[in-house]
Amino acid sequence: MNAHQAVGIVMIEDDEGHARLIEKNIRRAGISNDIRHFVDGTSALEYLHNDPAGPSSGAPVMVLLDLNLPDMSGTAILEKIKNDPRLRRTPVVVLTTTDDKVEIQRCYDLGCNVYITKPVNYESFADAIRQLGLFLAVIQVPEVE
Repeated sequence: MNAHQAVGIVMIEDDEGHARLIEKNIRRAGISNDIRHFVDGTSALEYLHNDPAGPSSGAPVMVLLDLNLPDMSGTAILEKIKNDPRLRRTPVVVLTTTDDKVEIQRCYDLGCNVYITKPVNYESFADAIRQLGLFLAVIQVPEVE
């Protein structure tokens, strides 16, 4: 991670229970980075593109993205992130219940870095998020251009 500036985590997840579980298990994995939670794509994209405290200021971020959101599809959000020259290198981890092979392929084609299917079982889901936390502890994230 950037030695000068902590990498912010942008979580786009409309299910409050999943969001709490994700944050709790990321914290259990020892990750103390700032987590900004958005329940819809519109507010998340506004933050990513325009908020002076967000990535538009050059602050490095990574995105945890659910595909099933109330206002737009996660693939549309992914496409908007990867088509923005300032955000195109932003790591995007798709974290969703969708395990359709076509949807998985589409997300990788659009530029997602990791695709994780949320297990239905609570303990399996918690374990998957703890492993994601370990991943977050070691990845390098570029600053936003």
